Amino acid sequence: MSTTDSVLYDHPGPRAKARNAVLTVVFGIGLVLLLWWIYRQFDENGIWDGPLWEPFTESETWTAYVLPGLWSTVKAAAVAMVLSLVFGVVFAVGRLSDHRWLSIPSGIVVEFFRAVPLLLMIFFIFFGIPFLTEQPMPPFWAVVIGLTLYNGSVLAEAFRAGIKAVPRGQSEAAYAIGMRKNQVMREILVPQAARAMLPVIVSQLVVLVKDTALGYIIGYTELIQNGVNTLGANFGNVVPAAIVAAIIYIVLNASLTFFAGFLERRTRRTGRAPRIKASPGTPVPAGAGAVVEPQG
Repeated sequence: MSTTDSVLYDHPGPRAKARNAVLTVVFGIGLVLLLWWIYRQFDENGIWDGPLWEPFTESETWTAYVLPGLWSTVKAAAVAMVLSLVFGVVFAVGRLSDHRWLSIPSGIVVEFFRAVPLLLMIFFIFFGIPFLTEQPMPPFWAVVIGLTLYNGSVLAEAFRAGIKAVPRGQSEAAYAIGMRKNQVMREILVPQAARAMLPVIVSQLVVLVKDTALGYIIGYTELIQNGVNTLGANFGNVVPAAIVAAIIYIVLNASLTFFAGFLERRTRRTGRAPRIKASPGTPVPAGAGAVVEPQG
């Protein structure tokens, strides 16, 4: 452990370890009792009865209700993820611009879309844009645009914080060898910020996947709308359908987290600074923290 870590974190002593062990046991017992109480309440109300779960053993239920809703959820989430990441990077760089005509509007856009509730945003996009274009707005794009604007704004702040957290010596070394600001941002700062902020990015993308359920307000047939509301109304098993949908969401988000962890392990270069190609004889500031590779 480094000196900084030893200052910021003290190892627990014998009493603290004993107290933590007792609290862990108490919390574990409390959690088991809570789960048992929920199970008993469901059992008393007949939630575990076979007829309520029987539709999920039939392939027609999955092909007609669950899988179409799941595909709509995955499709909207995938498109919104890509657009949100692009939106986040663009507006994070815009907020960090030295030009006020670019940084101020970028800040206004980010703060505005972070402040507006996503549900209202989807609602206004679906019902408001047709007044301007006189063309109907497809529910899919209303959900995707709403998710992109909100989550992209949150990611923009995450990227901005990550870029500002990169040691100044990295950019100073790049400027010293003649790189322009857009090159420094694109090749030095943004890649390091993305790696550093990966846990935050993944957390926000998990929120994005769950927020696709808000498409129900405009009739978008995602997993909750198709796999819970419609299915539950047809078979009278809303709670079992909700449990199945919850399990599917857990699997989706766990897969996303696993993929992010895999990506982090592949891209992580522990203890290495970014390599910058420079012409022979180019001076580099001492202690800049960048590794310069001579060209030629």
